[in-house]
Amino acid sequence: MQITGTHINYYFICHRKLWLFTNGIQMEHTSDLVTEGKLIHESSYPQRSAKYEEVQIGGVKVDFYDPKNKVIHEIKKSNKIEIAHEWQLKYYIYTFLQAGIEGVTGILEYPKLRKTDEILLSTLDIEEIKHFETDIERIIALENVPEVIDNKICKRCSYFDFCYVQE
Repeated sequence: MQITGTHINYYFICHRKLWLFTNGIQMEHTSDLVTEGKLIHESSYPQRSAKYEEVQIGGVKVDFYDPKNKVIHEIKKSNKIEIAHEWQLKYYIYTFLQAGIEGVTGILEYPKLRKTDEILLSTLDIEEIKHFETDIERIIALENVPEVIDNKICKRCSYFDFCYVQE
């Protein structure tokens, strides 16, 4: 299976969400928050599509890559799950490295917060990513969906109704 940035992101947010998404139960299309995130992504830097390239390597698709400076730009709505965003961007950098493109860095951008973070990939990060890939494959292969995590982030998740519906 081809692991993507979405898999890495969901791995840090919720293993149940990761399992459901990978097993074909996708609820993002029903979420107003996901729609809002897409609008922020499309409208925050309108000149960017002309300036930077969209790059796809394997299952990873990067919307804004500056080939001259070797910088991946990743836009997010909120920094509430920043660790997931950081690792998703590190995974993109790792994927470029695996494809022979060295020296790539990343910029994580939160336009609504007017905040940016530079993201670098270390040797230790590469070892962690290999562990994450193995664990993601394990989670995806589970016969049954992982348990609900019952976290405060669940209330804003596109899978909330699916996870918390009472029979």
